[in-house]
Amino acid sequence: MASPHMQQPSFLLASLKADSMNKPFAQRCQDLVKVIEDFPAKELHTIFPWLVESIFGSLDGVLAGWNLRSLQGRVSPVEYSVAMEFLDPGGGPMMKLVYKLQAEDYKFDFPVSYLPGPVKASIQERVLPDSPLYHNKVQLPAPGGLGLHLALNPFEYYMFFFALSLITQKPLPGALHIRTSDCAYFILVDRYLSWFLPTEGSVLPPLSSSPGGPSPSPAPRTPAMPFASYGLHHTSLLKRHVSHQTSVNADPASHEIWRSETLLQVFVEMWLHHYSLEMYQKMQSPHAKLEVLHYRLSVCSALHSPAQPSLQALHAHQESFMPSEEHVLAVRLLLKHLHAFSNSLRPEQASPSAHSHAASPLEEFKRAAVPRFVQQKLYLFLQHCFGHWPLDASFRAVLEMWLSYLQPWRYAPEKQALSSDSQARGVSERWAPFVQENLLIYTKLFLGFLSRALRTDLVSPKNALMVFRVAKVFAQPNLAEMIQRGEQLFLEPELVIPHRQHRLFTAPTFTGSFLSSWPPAVTDASFKVKSHVYSLEGQDCKYTPMFGPEVRALLSEAQLAQLTLALGTAQDENGKKQLPDCVVGEDGLILTPLGRYQIINGLRRFDIEYQGDSELQPIRSYEIASLVRLLFRLSSAINHRFAGQMAALCSRADFLGSFCRYHLLEPGLSGRRLLSPVGRGRAANRARGPRLSLRFLGSYRTLLTLLLAFFVASLFCVGPLLCALLLVLGYVLYAVAMTLLTERGKLHQL
Repeated sequence: MASPHMQQPSFLLASLKADSMNKPFAQRCQDLVKVIEDFPAKELHTIFPWLVESIFGSLDGVLAGWNLRSLQGRVSPVEYSVAMEFLDPGGGPMMKLVYKLQAEDYKFDFPVSYLPGPVKASIQERVLPDSPLYHNKVQLPAPGGLGLHLALNPFEYYMFFFALSLITQKPLPGALHIRTSDCAYFILVDRYLSWFLPTEGSVLPPLSSSPGGPSPSPAPRTPAMPFASYGLHHTSLLKRHVSHQTSVNADPASHEIWRSETLLQVFVEMWLHHYSLEMYQKMQSPHAKLEVLHYRLSVCSALHSPAQPSLQALHAHQESFMPSEEHVLAVRLLLKHLHAFSNSLRPEQASPSAHSHAASPLEEFKRAAVPRFVQQKLYLFLQHCFGHWPLDASFRAVLEMWLSYLQPWRYAPEKQALSSDSQARGVSERWAPFVQENLLIYTKLFLGFLSRALRTDLVSPKNALMVFRVAKVFAQPNLAEMIQRGEQLFLEPELVIPHRQHRLFTAPTFTGSFLSSWPPAVTDASFKVKSHVYSLEGQDCKYTPMFGPEVRALLSEAQLAQLTLALGTAQDENGKKQLPDCVVGEDGLILTPLGRYQIINGLRRFDIEYQGDSELQPIRSYEIASLVRLLFRLSSAINHRFAGQMAALCSRADFLGSFCRYHLLEPGLSGRRLLSPVGRGRAANRARGPRLSLRFLGSYRTLLTLLLAFFVASLFCVGPLLCALLLVLGYVLYAVAMTLLTERGKLHQL
C-alpha cells in the first residue's frame, strides 16, 4: 500500500476492489486493517458501503460476501479466525472503523425496498413505522436516485446489513450438512449480543478516541414526505407525520445505551417484523378467512377469476415471507439472551416499586426490552410459523424457539441455586406477571400446536418427541395454575372495573428514546391482561380459554389416542387386538373421526384375513407356481368325478364319516366371521361341499420336508418305498388321533 496522503479516495476504493479479486483472504484483511488505521475518516467513508457489502453480501443476494453462514473453524481454521478477529465487537478493526466514522457524523443511504414487507409498505404509503429506529431517517430520493431510502449512521448501516444477511443470503449447496451453531455468523450474533446486551456490568464505551455517542440526526436533505398519522391505535406507539419526526437520541440519558437499543431494534425489525399487526387482526374475522380460502382455491384452479386487490395485498403481507430454519435458530438465540439480559436485574431493581429516576438507563432498558420491542412482533412471527410451517420434523426449530420464550426462569441467575426440594423445581410466583402479560403466547399458540399435532404422524419418533417436549414444559408445577389465573383475569367482567374502560386503548406520546415513551407501571393485573390480548387480537376477538370445555374435548381425544398408543399391544377378553373407534350403522361399521385418526397414525387397525375360496388364493412366494396350478387341476378333476361319493361318506355318523369330514371339509369355515358389511347378502352362497385339496404338495416347505425325511431314512438303510409307507402310516395314525379329538371337542360344545 502507498502512503495514505498520496492516494485519492476513488483510487483507494479501486485498489481495494482489485485486491479483493487477486489476493488471498488473510492478506486482504491485513491490508484492510492497515487502511483503517492509517487513513482518516474523510477518505474511509467512501469505502465503507463497499466494505460492508463485500463482507455480508449484497441486499439482493447476488453477491455472497464472506459467506459467514457457511464458515466454520474446523473446516477453514485460518479464514475463520481472521474473519472473527476482524469483526469482533470488542476491538475488531471493523468496529474501529464504525466508531471512527460515527464520530464524524457520516450518513449512508439504505434503500427502503429491502426492508421487511410491513415496514416497506408503511413507508411507501407515507406512514411512518412505530419503531424509533426509522424516525428522522426517511429521505426522498435525490435527483436521479432510485427510490426512498433511510439515512443511517455507520453503526446502524453496519447492523442493518449484518442482520439482513441472515435472510438475503442463501446457503451454498454444500452447506446443507453444516452445523448451524458452529458457523461464524451465529457465533458473531452471540458475541454481539453478549457485548451490547451484557448480563453483567454495563455496556463498554466505544474503543475510539472520540466520543462514540451518536449525534442528532441531520435535517432531511430533501423535502419532508407527507406522512400520515396513525392516530390512537391499540397500545402501540403513535405513528407520526414525518414533519414531527424527532431524533431517537434526543434524551441525553439514552447515550449510555444507544448501541444496545439500536442493536436490539435492528435484530427485531429485520428478523421478526415480517407480518403486520393490522393485517393479522383482519385475518381473524371469519369473512376474511373465507375470502382467503377462496383466493387460494382460485390460485390452484386452472380456470380462476382474479382475486380482489385488497385480498391479494393481504395475502402478500401475511404469507409471502417464510423463515428458514437458520432464521428461526437465530431468533431463538436472541430470545434466550434477552431473557438472560432482562433477568440480570437484581430483585430490588426488577420489582415495580423500584421504578424511579435513580435507575440507570441500562436497568430501565433491561426491564423494558422484551415487552417494549419483542412481544408483539414475536407473537405474529410465531402465529405465522404455527400456521404455515410444513407438517414435518423441521418444525422442531420453531417449537424450541417458542418453548425458550415461554420459560424465562430457565435463564435466571437463581436457576443454578435451586435446591433438591421438589417445591423449588416448580415455577416461582415471581413469574406470574410474565405469564399473564404473555397469555396468548401460552394459550393460543398451545392450541395451535395441538391442532398441528393432531394432524401429524405421531408414530414418528421425531413428531412424538415434540409432543413430549410441549407436555413436559406445560406440566411444570404451578405453571398451569398461573395460566388459569391469567385467563380468569381476562374473563373477569368489565362491569366490575368500570374505571378501566376509558384508559384501555390510550397510548403514551412518543418523543425520542424508549426511555421517555415507556408508560408508567400498571399494577392492575386484569387491565394488563386485557390490554395484552386486545392489543394483539383486536377488541372484537373471540378468546378460546385453554381450560375451557372446547379445548378439554379436543384434549380428551388426543389423550385417548395417546392411551391407545401406549396400550396398542393390549388384547381384549377375546384375545384380539382392539379395533379402531367406530359405530354401527345400517351397512355395518362406520369409522368415527377418532377411528380415522387411529388408522392414519397406525394406532389401531382392523384384522384383515382372506375369506374367499382357499383354493383360489394368489400363489405365494413360498409355492411353486406351475406345480400349484397342476395340483389344482388334478384336485378339481377328482372333486368333480367323485363329488357324490365324498358327500355320502361325509354324511355318515360313524367314525369313517368323521374321518372323511376331517380331511374333505375346510376347517373353521362355518365359524368364520364376515367382516365386510357389503357382502352380507352373499353369505348364504358361501357354503361349499366336501372336496380334496392337494395344494399343500406345491409348497417348498412340504417338498423340502419330504426330501429331508427320505435323506434321513437312507442313512438308516431304509428304501424309498418303505419310507413312503412309513410316512403314510404315521399320517394315518395322526389323522385318527385328530379325528377323535375333534369329535370329542364337538360333544363338549353341545
